[in-house]
Amino acid sequence: MSLGTAAHPHEQGAPSPLLRWCKFNLVGGIGIGVQFAALFLLKSVFHFNYLAATAIAVEAAVLHNFFWHEQYTWLDRTRLDRLRPRWRSSLPRLLRFHLANGAVSILGNLALMKVMVGLGHMNYLLANAIAIALCSLLNFLVSEKWVFQQRCGADTPVRRR
Repeated sequence: MSLGTAAHPHEQGAPSPLLRWCKFNLVGGIGIGVQFAALFLLKSVFHFNYLAATAIAVEAAVLHNFFWHEQYTWLDRTRLDRLRPRWRSSLPRLLRFHLANGAVSILGNLALMKVMVGLGHMNYLLANAIAIALCSLLNFLVSEKWVFQQRCGADTPVRRR
């Protein structure tokens, strides 16, 4: 790299897509634990309807995952916003995360749970694991391209054609 040229994002410490995917899955794996624990408590201990319990458990996991994605998975993209008050930069991302990942997770999980548990009489925890796996790849792509999108700024090169 010569002096006076902007570095490629990977040279500035941005993880490779494979490393980011691994980080995403690590956070998601812990989020699955949060979701399963909440689902089990709500359904089996507090006797909520399985669909209501699923919606609340997914929301708990979505909030958990957002926090850790912002602090770990996409830290290279969120640390540029540290000069502003934290909530000012996090709130728009949280809203995008809920619109995208939250909607995919909640609607996807509810629809798949209805089919697998309600119609197919599958065990609710097994059905939930299948639903999570099916929604995961779409959630990563939406997060990568929209929620935690790389913004052009002083530190980010802009490619012109």
